[in-house]
Amino acid sequence: MPKSSFPAFVAEADGSERPIILSGRNGWALANLIRSGVRGCTPIDVPGPRWSAYVHNLRHDFDLDIETIHEPHGGTYPGTHARYVLRSKVRLSEAHTDKSTGGVTA
Repeated sequence: MPKSSFPAFVAEADGSERPIILSGRNGWALANLIRSGVRGCTPIDVPGPRWSAYVHNLRHDFDLDIETIHEPHGGTYPGTHARYVLRSKVRLSEAHTDKSTGGVTA
């Protein structure tokens, strides 16, 4: 089965937009980061097998600004987990937005 492609546009400092095309889980991760807005998302909120790898790819292959916030958690295995927040201004193409809800389709 072919991977889904996600055309997107990144806002640049000069007001222009830079087109990018993502596929597969990188596109899925970007759609979830856009959907989550300023609250960001965690692998706990939005389960995915390799969030850190997707974020790495988005940062390094597509030059996106994504903040990592380390949050403590308790439970049987206390420690920290990452919350990822997209700081770059990115929009998916019209084909990947749901106009009825204003949401992102992934």
